Amino acid sequence: MTELIGQPFPSVRGEGLDKKAWNLPQDLAGKPAVLLIGYKQNAQFDIDRWMLGILMAKTPVAMYELPTISGLVPGLIGNQIDSGMRGGIPPEAWSSVITVYSDAHIIERFTGTELGNNARVLLIDSAGKVVWAADRGYLPQLALELDARVRSLP
Repeated sequence: MTELIGQPFPSVRGEGLDKKAWNLPQDLAGKPAVLLIGYKQNAQFDIDRWMLGILMAKTPVAMYELPTISGLVPGLIGNQIDSGMRGGIPPEAWSSVITVYSDAHIIERFTGTELGNNARVLLIDSAGKVVWAADRGYLPQLALELDARVRSLP
């Protein structure tokens, strides 16, 4: 994923589980953020470990989970998928879960979909450029590397 470093995160639309419309990365208000992208339901395990590692390190960054599901069917039943997610996620976390359906193909092309059960973990800077990326699964060493990179941002 090193080829993504320095690349601008593509402009995509999504909707938070709180029903807020998002345009990413524009709506991140010029702040760095970690994007935890999952293409398959099985990626949730990896995303949860990343979130826990980042929280345990007290990494000073906003995190957003992006369930990213392409295809006609997810687009048609996205509301039902989102409703199911709301059933398993506490309401106070809904604003940080942004589902991407209609623009999923854009993110898929950007990051690739190999190792589909692994999350794509991207740190974007305040300009929306990728400054750190991983897709190999959670490793504590990578979480520490991410933490150091966040702390080195201006």
